[in-house]
Amino acid sequence: MSEQNVDAVINKSTDSEEKDNNQDQDLEEAVVSDDDAIDYSVKPEFYDPNLDDKDQLWIQKKRKGKYSDAVLTCPACFTTLCLESQRHEKYVTQYRAIFVLNCKIKKGQVSDKGSLKRKRFGKMNGGGSESFNPVCCSVCETEVGVIDEDEVYHFYNVLPSEC
Repeated sequence: MSEQNVDAVINKSTDSEEKDNNQDQDLEEAVVSDDDAIDYSVKPEFYDPNLDDKDQLWIQKKRKGKYSDAVLTCPACFTTLCLESQRHEKYVTQYRAIFVLNCKIKKGQVSDKGSLKRKRFGKMNGGGSESFNPVCCSVCETEVGVIDEDEVYHFYNVLPSEC
């Protein structure tokens, strides 16, 4: 290789290193990490200070003045499943409800959860011979509970939101 070709290759590699260094410096200057650089005098575009009050009015209208132990949501996708529920007296992680949202009943199937849970539900309703169909979240298909013959939903795999 001639001397001119070697010099050209060296110059190209030096130029590319300088470009990389300049790009790194530009990136460092573009990153805002100092609180002084943020302008807090401008209100955020999506902030509504009255949103909590509006949400409270909406839930009161939906409940029509009734009391609930918890609002229940799906543990996988956080979809609301029930606005009015009653906590089980003995098993505090279980709830029962009559009116639900976003739930799908798997008809023709018996709940595949352990026999211990079926025994608990049987004791809760005064007998052990009832059949339970699984109830799933209609959004993500996660099993969240069962429904009995009296059409009472029994939730055991939910996230409660105390209200």
